[in-house]
Amino acid sequence: MELDRLEAAKRAFGLKEQMSLPPLLLGLGRARFDDAESLIRFHEALLFFRAYPPNAEVLGLADELLQLMPKKIAQLRRAGADLAPFEEPDVSGIAGTAFSALFTYEITRWLAEHHRRDVEIDWDGYDAALLGPLLRRLHPFADEDLLVEANIPYMDWFRAAKPKGGSDLRWLLSQIDSAELFAQAKIFVRWQMGESRSTRTNGRLPGRRKHFFHDGSLIRRADVSLASELQSPKLPIEKLTRGDGEKILDFARETSAMRYRELHGFTFGDPAHVVRADLGRGVEVYVFGVPPEHRLPLRAYHAGMFFKNGVPIGYIECLTLFEHMEVGFNLYYTFREGETAWLYARLLRLFHQLSGATCFAVDPYQIGHHNEEAIESGAFWFYRKLGFRPANPKVAKLLESEESKIRADARHRTPARTLKRLAESWMVYEIPGSRQGDWDRFETRRAAMALRQSPFPPEIQRAKKAPEESAYVRALLRDPALRRRILKLGTRPPAASALG
Repeated sequence: MELDRLEAAKRAFGLKEQMSLPPLLLGLGRARFDDAESLIRFHEALLFFRAYPPNAEVLGLADELLQLMPKKIAQLRRAGADLAPFEEPDVSGIAGTAFSALFTYEITRWLAEHHRRDVEIDWDGYDAALLGPLLRRLHPFADEDLLVEANIPYMDWFRAAKPKGGSDLRWLLSQIDSAELFAQAKIFVRWQMGESRSTRTNGRLPGRRKHFFHDGSLIRRADVSLASELQSPKLPIEKLTRGDGEKILDFARETSAMRYRELHGFTFGDPAHVVRADLGRGVEVYVFGVPPEHRLPLRAYHAGMFFKNGVPIGYIECLTLFEHMEVGFNLYYTFREGETAWLYARLLRLFHQLSGATCFAVDPYQIGHHNEEAIESGAFWFYRKLGFRPANPKVAKLLESEESKIRADARHRTPARTLKRLAESWMVYEIPGSRQGDWDRFETRRAAMALRQSPFPPEIQRAKKAPEESAYVRALLRDPALRRRILKLGTRPPAASALG
């Protein structure tokens, strides 16, 4: 009951119910939790109010009570409670817990270097036969078994190869330098989160900042005009030093990894070219490019992580070709009852400012294609109510029919089967006054498959290798003939865009 009241308070900003938050939080802080699920609910609510505090008292209480999490988890452990729920991807990374994950070679190396005492190979349930290809690198006589024997004691060979003592993971990484070989071995890593700042519970941007307090109602989706936000004044931006860029990249890698996630722009981000933007209302964004050796052949790549009152709340990935930008937006589920629409609109304002993009596209997966979570959350309508439209004309016709039902009956709810059909098309938003429809049937993959050599003149090839890829996007925008050629190569014929 008290947890229900706390979660309901997330939807009561500006109402008298918020007045009861401090005693409610204190009461739950003193409570003993009997199962992992209830403690997780408390933890996530505390994190939400740490990011969206109505006042300084609630912010301080959220921080204070979050420090109790390891103690409360230890109580559950002693009571024999099932702790497996703490390893679910939406909630992993809580202080005092641990989880196992399969990471890439690059992130595994990074974790082994930055969390030396906390990460180790998880041999529990591991299929040791997967070590076979590695053993030739680890022991000079491994072929004595590998070439002729059927029943090979792979772990015995691993132990024979490794010197006694020390970390299995760090020793293994010291012996191999092949990402492909490491991937074939499917090595799971166990990460003991401990009580450090390297947890979801305690992860905060370093440094002092002025907190934003929500003493009134949150901004609702109905209050957000994407067109107005995109035409609003430029956002303040600052370039970080290389040292500060490296620190924030490490924070982004860590924050993603503890959620079982990796992002190209975090793994290979360029610390020399990181910018910080202030979106207002306590939101900061750090945007990363990647160095030339990790860039895509055609599209420009940028990634960003955003923070609310110092708490990491999500990330964004943007792929830009001329004025067309594909946007991948992920708000961590803990914060989805916050000001999501306003935040998304401000992020598009930022990337319009950085790149000159005027056409924003959302891929079908984000709105529910083979994505049950997006179907359940009604992601399609989030984008539609911001002004996005389906690029596929048959899906647009289906949408027209669905919207007419809603106009006729305000109680109508779009069934899941219809949402799945609506999710079969990209969704597009074009800034008013910009060219409309040019990218509706465009596929970057189609253009890339049609090319055998670079389509770019020398000056654009040089811009592609510039320190920051925004210079490349600006160069593309100055070449309308190249734009027409790339569009022609990547545009599907109309018959190929029929709804399945």
